[in-house]
Amino acid sequence: MFKGGITALITPFRDGEIDETALRELVEWQIQSGIDGLVPCGSTGESATLTHAEHEQVIRITIEQARRRVPVIAGTGSNSTAEAIRLTAFAREAGADGALLISPYYNKPTQEGIFRHYRMIAAAVDLPLIVYNIPGRTGSNITPETFARLCEIRNVVGVKEASGSMDQNSDIRRLCGDRLTILSGDDPLTLPLMALGAKGVISVISNVMPRETHELVAAALAGDFERARNLHYAMLPLMRALFLETNPIPVKQALAF
Repeated sequence: MFKGGITALITPFRDGEIDETALRELVEWQIQSGIDGLVPCGSTGESATLTHAEHEQVIRITIEQARRRVPVIAGTGSNSTAEAIRLTAFAREAGADGALLISPYYNKPTQEGIFRHYRMIAAAVDLPLIVYNIPGRTGSNITPETFARLCEIRNVVGVKEASGSMDQNSDIRRLCGDRLTILSGDDPLTLPLMALGAKGVISVISNVMPRETHELVAAALAGDFERARNLHYAMLPLMRALFLETNPIPVKQALAF
């Protein structure tokens, strides 16, 4: 359902308030540059520190500006299942095409707890859901065996996989096949994961290089791995530079120039 180069949008601020003009300009530039989708209010969008009003404002602005030209996958995750349901329901009502939900952080849920968290959200809101696995931020990893259960849920359609483990991604693909779309959550691993069957990336670098990100992923999807490799190596130094400090500090600084 969702594939290609998808941007995990930064959230622009000015004087401590959402900069609506800058956000609209960023969304428009992304679309004009050929990006395949947009994720407002992900980790790169500072979702964990946005107020509920700011969260809703960013999602609404992004959907309005995108005007159905590309899919908008709203970040609606929380370590509170009830809060995640509320945010996901808002995204659906606002017109989002899907939702990205981080695995519950801080709570240290078991694999059964993680499964039930997503099952409850999926049952409460009829919207395509992408599970976000990023153990470095949540403190827990979603195992391939849990993904094999999650992909049986009708509206759990994909995973943003940021475990950094090629073995894990191989096992997810082996257990889930085409029932679950894998999207890379690490820019440097986009091409390697696509060689294993991933369909794209939810990207940080595409905030500043949307056209190149689209072209890299499109080349890999078309089987042109020589072109994809050339783009990968050309972009790799910046991919690494954007994580010299905690994300999204470097990418916001890059966009400020």
